[in-house]
Amino acid sequence: MKAVVQRAKNASVRVDNAVTGSIASGLLVYLGVARYDSEKDSEWMAEKIVNSRIFEDAQGKMNLSLLDIIGQEKNTDTTIGVLAVSQFTLLADASKGRRPYYGEAADPEKANRLYECFISKIRERGLICEAGVFQAHMDVTYTNDGPVTIILDSPTQRK
Repeated sequence: MKAVVQRAKNASVRVDNAVTGSIASGLLVYLGVARYDSEKDSEWMAEKIVNSRIFEDAQGKMNLSLLDIIGQEKNTDTTIGVLAVSQFTLLADASKGRRPYYGEAADPEKANRLYECFISKIRERGLICEAGVFQAHMDVTYTNDGPVTIILDSPTQRK
């Protein structure tokens, strides 16, 4: 499983001109599922993302996780959370030729199941997790905060 995680001041996704998910701030996550991934990878990725210390503390150092900043913002009505967008193109191999090879991407049924598993694991931690529409053409709009962008590979992906 591969993820591109962006700290965002805002993020939204539209399908056919209708917003399917949006956050006021938090993390925009593009998620690619490989053919050899499992629920264990979804769980690992969700845990890693919500606990990654990529938000600034009072001293301006990246010492806080999404869980930490949610705890600080309990009394506001701002929607802080995760916007998850499925993106099989993260599994592209462009090392040969001009056209990327997508053979490592999971078949759609498995990819959707593990994408939904990832979303549910985020929500199980008490966080808002908005989402795009699996296999749809999506328009994603966001403001990257920092900018901060992290690329994560699950342990299975690194093997």
